[in-house]
Amino acid sequence: MILIGKKIEFSNSSSFRDYEDIIKDVNVKGYDYLYVKGEAYSDADKENFFHNMIEIVSMCEKKVIVEFPVTHFEDMKKLYYANVCQIIASEGTTLEDSVIEDGKKRFGDKLVVYKKDFNEISSEFEIVSNYPDILREAPEEYNAKETFYLTDTSKSTESAVEFKNMLESKGFDVFSLKCEIPWERLKKNADGLIPAIVVDYKSDKILMMAYMNEDAYNNTFKTGLMNYYSRSRNSQWIKGETSGHFQFVKYIKADCDFDTLLCGVSQIGVPCHTGRDTCFFNDVLVNDSLEKNPSKILTDLYKVIEDRKVNPKEGSYTNYLFDKGLDKILKKVGEEACEIVIASKNEEPKEIKYEIADFLYHLSVLMVEKGVTWEEVADELAKR
Repeated sequence: MILIGKKIEFSNSSSFRDYEDIIKDVNVKGYDYLYVKGEAYSDADKENFFHNMIEIVSMCEKKVIVEFPVTHFEDMKKLYYANVCQIIASEGTTLEDSVIEDGKKRFGDKLVVYKKDFNEISSEFEIVSNYPDILREAPEEYNAKETFYLTDTSKSTESAVEFKNMLESKGFDVFSLKCEIPWERLKKNADGLIPAIVVDYKSDKILMMAYMNEDAYNNTFKTGLMNYYSRSRNSQWIKGETSGHFQFVKYIKADCDFDTLLCGVSQIGVPCHTGRDTCFFNDVLVNDSLEKNPSKILTDLYKVIEDRKVNPKEGSYTNYLFDKGLDKILKKVGEEACEIVIASKNEEPKEIKYEIADFLYHLSVLMVEKGVTWEEVADELAKR
């Protein structure tokens, strides 16, 4: 199987902002991964590289492979925590074999070691950088292994989709998102379309609803971008192709009757043409009830605390904590954590829910004070 990627040569004086155009190409032009080659030996250069890798991975919707001269176990750990897909210890790596083995045990298939030639890594792993070399060989030779093809990053207009189509026409197996349910199995309406309800894959918030035809359905798997069919224009379209508000597909599910799709996406910008964060904002009926969604409760709590900090309210306990400063907030977080421990040790720890609620409130105050959001914490937990 062949995967198509772009390569970054990261210098010690570089910043992730220098590569935003390349990362955007990887995200929206059908590429499968980003390959970052870094070289740093001083502590300062390493810290610069690791810091920028966190930013690059957060910007890139596709897999990120990093080639780096690993000289300490800590190097592997920091790249792992940056959530890279794979770490390749390049020439210049000075770790003993025993340390590398410890890294493999800790980080699993995220670590690959090579000496001179990528082909020596494994018979299942290969990197090539010149597609005529691929085309001179029989497709079967490449279909039997995972081959990473690196494109020329100077060609900013290059589309991986076109290259994949050409390879497929010659019998090569190219990577695409796996489709478990073929189009033929879905139940379409009289116009041959199927409705797709689109939600944020992290929060499950409903973003929009659109329709798909067969081409839009298949191209979504091929490109990783949500493709739809416009009934008014009678044509296929990619969400974000004019606005820049792309939707990167994370999952697609069919309902029990196979006549409606639920699509989880990573939304760039906003989904609605009105500029709102959802197309569903017109209230038809509002029935007062307590919100029970944990994610929304914590997010709403955070917003209230954040508002208290910006717009102080007389008599507010939250403002009292902010006025007293960080030490007071930390003291309360510590006290509430101890209260959870004490409640948990009781034979009938019924009060534990109250203590946890108090702790989460004070923790939220601390998070607002330090500028850390619940979404960032959730992202970090998801990586682990």
